Parts: sequence; structure tokens; C-alpha cells
Amino acid sequence: MAPSGSRSIKRGCQRVLYWIPVLFIALIVAWSYYAYVLQLCVVIYLLVYHVVFIMFVWAYWQTIFTKPMNPLKEFHLSYSDKELLEREDRGESQQEILRRIAKDLPIYTRTNSGAIRFCDRCQLLKPDRCHHCSVCDKCILKMDHHCPWVNNCVGFSNYKFFMLFLAYSLLYCLFITATDLQYFIKFWTNGLPDTQAKFHILFLFFSASMFSVSLASLFIYHCWLVCKNRSTLEAVRAPVFRHGTDKNGFSLGFSKNFRQVFGDEIKYWPIPVFSSLGDGCSFPTCLVNLDPEQPSSPNGSNSANKGAAEGCQFLSKPLRESQSRLLTSTPSWSESNSAADKDKKGASNPGMTIENEA
Repeated sequence: MAPSGSRSIKRGCQRVLYWIPVLFIALIVAWSYYAYVLQLCVVIYLLVYHVVFIMFVWAYWQTIFTKPMNPLKEFHLSYSDKELLEREDRGESQQEILRRIAKDLPIYTRTNSGAIRFCDRCQLLKPDRCHHCSVCDKCILKMDHHCPWVNNCVGFSNYKFFMLFLAYSLLYCLFITATDLQYFIKFWTNGLPDTQAKFHILFLFFSASMFSVSLASLFIYHCWLVCKNRSTLEAVRAPVFRHGTDKNGFSLGFSKNFRQVFGDEIKYWPIPVFSSLGDGCSFPTCLVNLDPEQPSSPNGSNSANKGAAEGCQFLSKPLRESQSRLLTSTPSWSESNSAADKDKKGASNPGMTIENEA
């Protein structure tokens, strides 16, 4: 058999195996529904139970099936740039090419050695907070981690859903534990009738309480990450900027950090619909040194700088228009580029403009 055929079979088997943790969670949830609704069957609790259950399943579904966002085409190398890069043998010459391309992109983070972050697999310049996932074999915007329990990368497009999944799953387990506790006590005091339901009640309490402990620790940890505006990868290894490593480089204060994930409108915070701010390719920073290779915002963004510097002991770096969108109503980076292209086209054809005005 050809090597490519064996690789495709291996890849297919891996994809099937990756769904086993998700199937395990689905079976546990289905059994818990059966045990609570059909066996325990306490009518007064069922209304609240179903509200929590629906929100939990909805958030879990969104986390699993929301496709992770990948870098825009502007971050990919053109065919000519690829050829130029391949012709260069020396690493410094390749870095000069990458630095030239990065000048027009909102890229502020570097590698530990100070080089431009480049992905050989995807042939693109990595946007800030973007990382390559070895499981998905793609670069993921604001990648947090690859979660086997959802068989998906948790990143910019579904991090809010993941947070709500943790919150509602924890609430689901705590609600079951609290309402099942009295029947669990009756089980040990022989206060329950000798039926099959008593064993479901016993295992329901044990499983819910155990999951509550693990979910609580994970949820608290990710709440801390949201407050600090860090991903799991950034908590393990702080991002590197031109002035050096800065673990608080993206932190804008608790309120702005929270709204970056959950959005500005309170009504959407508890609902698993996308409301995060930004485009995933650029983020406001709170840095001490100016980046001479990156142009500052054309608007100055003085008010945005002041807001970004809240809680920092040093002056903030001027924000590009693309970054300021997370703090103001400025268009996204890609929208700004398209608007600039339209202006250039209009300027190149003044006769058409005069004719239209006439």
C-alpha cells in the first residue's frame, strides 16, 4: 500500500478516536437525564433542571461544532514571497523578507529570539496570540488549547462558548448534587423503597459531586485567565514583544478583558451566541516601548490609549486602528484595509469622481 494511503487511513482512525471523549460525555449526560427525570422524578425541580440542562447542552454543542477561525489571507505568503523565501538559505535573509511583509500587518509579538513568528506548515505570518494546532493541523486565532472533551480547538471563535459550557456544566452538576442529597441520605438510612431507582440515585450523586469538583477548579482557572486576558498557552509561556517578555501585555483591566470575550451587550453574556469583540487577528496591547516597524494609528487613538493603560504602571503603546476597535467603534482591521483600497481606487480615477459629483 502507498505511504499516502496508509497515512490517510491512520488519519481517519485518529479522527474516530478523537470523538470517544465526546461520546463518553454525551452518554454520561444522557444517563443523568434518565436518572434524574425518569427515576428521581421530583416535579418541583424539573422546570429549573430543564432550563439548566438546555443551556448546558446548547453551550456544549456550540463549543464542539463552532469552527475555529484561521488567519486572514493577508497573513498568508503570496506565491512570489514563497519563492523568494525558498531561494534564501540564510535565516537572517529570510527574516528580512518576513519583516518586510510584517510591516503592513498588525503583528507585535515575536519568538523568544526576537524573530517574526512564521508557520512553516501553513506558510503564513502568525497574528498575535495565534498558534498552530498539531491535532487540527491549522493555525488557530487566539488559540487557548485543544480540548479532547469537545474534540475541537478552543480559540477566538468559541472561547465564550467554552466558558459558558464550563459554567452551565458546573451549575448542572451542583444542582443535581444539591437536589439529590436528601435522597442520597435516605438511601443509607433505608428510607427509600427497594427499587431500581435507588441505585440510580446513588450513582447520580457520586458522579455529579465528583464532576463538580473537577469542573469547579477548571472554571475558576479560566475565570482567572479571562480577568488577566490570557490564554492557557500564554499562562504557560508569556508572549514575547519587541521589548521582551510581558505576561500582562494584552491586559486592559478587568472590565475590558471581560468584554473582549463576552461582548458589550449584557443580554448576550449568558447565551451561547457569538458576541466577542474584535476580529481575532489584532488585539489592543499595553506596552512600554514603541514598535518602530509598525505604524501608529492614523487617528492617534489617545482616548483608547488612556483606557488601555488603566491598571498599568507605564505608558501604553499607541494602538492601530484595527486594535482600537476592541475599545471603540472603529472598523476591524480587514474592514479598514478594504476601505483604504476603495479610497485608492477613487483617487486613481478622479474623472469618475467629478462626474459623479456633477
